[in-house]
Amino acid sequence: MVTDTLEVTGPLAVTLYAASSAPDTDFTAKLVDVQPDGYAQNLADGIVRARYRDSRVAPTLLTPAEVSPFTIDLWATSHVFLPGHRIRVEISSSNFPRFDRNLNTGEDQATGTRRQTARQTVFHDQRYPSRIVLPVIPR
Repeated sequence: MVTDTLEVTGPLAVTLYAASSAPDTDFTAKLVDVQPDGYAQNLADGIVRARYRDSRVAPTLLTPAEVSPFTIDLWATSHVFLPGHRIRVEISSSNFPRFDRNLNTGEDQATGTRRQTARQTVFHDQRYPSRIVLPVIPR
């Protein structure tokens, strides 16, 4: 819980260490301001398609169950979190219809027709320090 006003202004990025049972999948992230009454205001969001995690021009499919690093660009924001509010980071594997769905098969995205369920594991420990970088402005 925020105990004093906290200004976040600038670019936001999530570093995520995750594994999937699928050869391709998506990971999404959102920065959310949760007010004391429970109202959740989305501030910024982003997505990375696993096949493009290393390069947008040379796609590489995942090795199922292997931990990979992903960088999710949440663009930039300028927001002041007020006392009593909570900062929430939401990680998911879909944000449809905002972003196109992923069939999780690794097939061509335009012509693929098969789909499969992807089982995702997000890691957050000393070896795999998943995190969000917030540009905090000193007051």
